[in-house]
Amino acid sequence: MQIGVFAKTFPGSEPAGVLAAVRDAGFAVTQFNLACAGLPSMPDAVPEDAIDAIAAASNACGVALVALSGTYNMAHPDRAMRDDGLRRLGVVIKAAASLSVPLVTLCTGTRNADDQWAYHPDNADPEAWDDMASEMEKALQLAESHGVDLGIEPEQANIVTSASDAMRLIAEMGSTRLRVVLDPANLFEQASPEEARAIVAAAVETTAGHVAMAHAKDRFADGRFATAGSGVVNFPDFVARLKVSGFDGPLVTHGLSSDEAPGVARFLKGLI
Repeated sequence: MQIGVFAKTFPGSEPAGVLAAVRDAGFAVTQFNLACAGLPSMPDAVPEDAIDAIAAASNACGVALVALSGTYNMAHPDRAMRDDGLRRLGVVIKAAASLSVPLVTLCTGTRNADDQWAYHPDNADPEAWDDMASEMEKALQLAESHGVDLGIEPEQANIVTSASDAMRLIAEMGSTRLRVVLDPANLFEQASPEEARAIVAAAVETTAGHVAMAHAKDRFADGRFATAGSGVVNFPDFVARLKVSGFDGPLVTHGLSSDEAPGVARFLKGLI
């Protein structure tokens, strides 16, 4: 496994400075966001000089770009908003292909029109799933034309809430380009250490062979997010189970401050 971090953990809009900070904190790989190149995360276009600057910074710092963020609300109640998000996703996928980034990460969305990461009671309606699945079909056409994989992450507030949901969607789509991003802290809201361990273990088993990237975020027992190693997620067990499942990809942390990053890097390196 390679230990990585969200590039947005570190301030700045110049790729060279951001990726140098990633390296100096002890990480070998990163999940990049175009905001770290002075662009919107989901831009209308990515200038060629921005592609060149990102590639040069990655090479100079020795930090590999293992994923690029392409999140928009794939279940937004307004079709026009979904159409605009898909158009921008096409821009991000093209940029990923230009940078030889293998994975673009997605958000399976919510009926909450204000926040793509916020729960809405209509998320459980079959129409919400159908709208998201229709978006995914179009997104996969873009991904397949550029040779890039797409990563879906089970999130409690989104349409795909569980490992089983993720596998259902992969089966429906029938594309090897659709992969899983597995974050143990997003598989539950409140749990004891024992409950969390069982939930995470089942998710690793369910998604085995389909995980493109794992995330390293934690939760406290009361549901608040925490830095990896400080909450109820049993990370030694999570990493061991990932290894047994055959996963040997990037383990990327986020939800932490830049000051906390070096300590988390050391913690995660100690597990692999």
